Amino acid sequence: MGALTKRATVYFDPALHRALQHKALETSRSLSDIVNDAVLGALMEDAEDLAAFEERVNEPLVSYEAVLKELKANGRL
Repeated sequence: MGALTKRATVYFDPALHRALQHKALETSRSLSDIVNDAVLGALMEDAEDLAAFEERVNEPLVSYEAVLKELKANGRL
């Protein structure tokens, strides 16, 4: 952890906390490092999703009903 870290209190389900402790021991990492990596990964996925939405912003919208009609017309429903 660097000098610019912040402290926060996070409450885990007891079974999840136990699993995180075991993973920390097995990987010689701190629980904080594991949680930071997981949160960073989730935020990166969100950023990728937002970028994908932005790339497709000009595509036409297709309604749920239209998709069902197409599936039925193609014999898939």
